[in-house]
Amino acid sequence: MADEFIKGFAALMVGGLGWMTIAGWYRTPSFEGAQLIGELPPAETRTVFDNMAIAMMDVFFWFAVLGCLTFWVLIPLFEEARNYFSERSA
Repeated sequence: MADEFIKGFAALMVGGLGWMTIAGWYRTPSFEGAQLIGELPPAETRTVFDNMAIAMMDVFFWFAVLGCLTFWVLIPLFEEARNYFSERSA
């Protein structure tokens, strides 16, 4: 179970730090402004690379959420269910 924990923690850290880095670039209007939750730049002024980075920001966020939930909740749940049903059938 320790390996599932560290894999979930790694997914949370990689996804969280990736999201935080890109959000710091694109969602922070000024040093005193809203940090990491500001408005995105207008679509008319974005380049192709800006659009790719903004899309990657969403990918990092969902990787963090779904990655840690998978390794911390779903995999142990399936392992426990498999053990329960194998013991029950024996």
